[in-house]
Amino acid sequence: MKNVPAAQTGKIAVLMGVYNGSRFLHEQLQSIGNQSVEQIDLWVSDDGSTDSSLAILNARKGEWSKGEFHIVDGPQSGFSENFRSLMRNDKINADYVAFSDQDDIWDQDKLEVAIRALSRCDPDRPALYGGRTRIIDEAGRVLGHSPQFRRRPGFGNAIVQNIAGGNTMVFNRAAWAVLSESARRTSFVSHDWWCYIMISGCGGTVIYDPEPHIGYRRHGSNLVGDNISWRSQIQRIRRLVGGQLASWSDNNLASLQICYGLLEEESQAVVDEFQLLRVEKSPLRRLQRLRNSGIYRQSDKGNLGLCVAALLNRL
Repeated sequence: MKNVPAAQTGKIAVLMGVYNGSRFLHEQLQSIGNQSVEQIDLWVSDDGSTDSSLAILNARKGEWSKGEFHIVDGPQSGFSENFRSLMRNDKINADYVAFSDQDDIWDQDKLEVAIRALSRCDPDRPALYGGRTRIIDEAGRVLGHSPQFRRRPGFGNAIVQNIAGGNTMVFNRAAWAVLSESARRTSFVSHDWWCYIMISGCGGTVIYDPEPHIGYRRHGSNLVGDNISWRSQIQRIRRLVGGQLASWSDNNLASLQICYGLLEEESQAVVDEFQLLRVEKSPLRRLQRLRNSGIYRQSDKGNLGLCVAALLNRL
């Protein structure tokens, strides 16, 4: 596949969070190096690895021919704060910014497809691209695919559900400006979920691609587990009605209050309504407020769980 010139794609930065990732790090770096786009600046935040990750990174840095290769120290406060430290780094300057995990395998056209989609958007309007993944095992064999979401992306969905992993996400410059500012103001539950919340909340464009362009590796050290089996789906519903969503909502709403001025008025109204329904005393009125709020999940089962959570005051 012929490389796409930088003049056609603009400046691209890939941001990778690393922590003890030596088992699969070389293969992931290789897949980024094999991208069909001509130039990529790579920013890697190592969060205190004690394995050979840094040696692998330094060796690869000496061989990197696509652009700049930066290795920085992470805050050693967990994966979300590691990515947040990159989001706050004002030295990162690019037309398109992508997140990367340390153990995936990217299709050769992964960035090209995303940038092609984003380039059709108004460059002055924030835009996020994300989508499905192929689930692969430690040997790279395909196990299945992440769920395909068919309902429109939007802030009413984002406030209760993420639809794309950070490893699939790419942002235009306008989106990155919003995300960087929000990361300077506040922490968040999960960097990818927060990006969906903020870009949909500020009135930006969210592009969901149902076609996977990445192999998400599932293994024992993953921070995110199985999301394709019936057992995992049942567990998610149990967590939703059992109070985990309420804990996440507490954190997200606190962060949204700090970033309230970055949201468009329609999204501010959703935040206000969500807060009101969470303190409503009557279960039936909570349910009615939920139905009128514009808040939704992507599946019928998910929306049923949302209604049950509202009745039980677990939102």
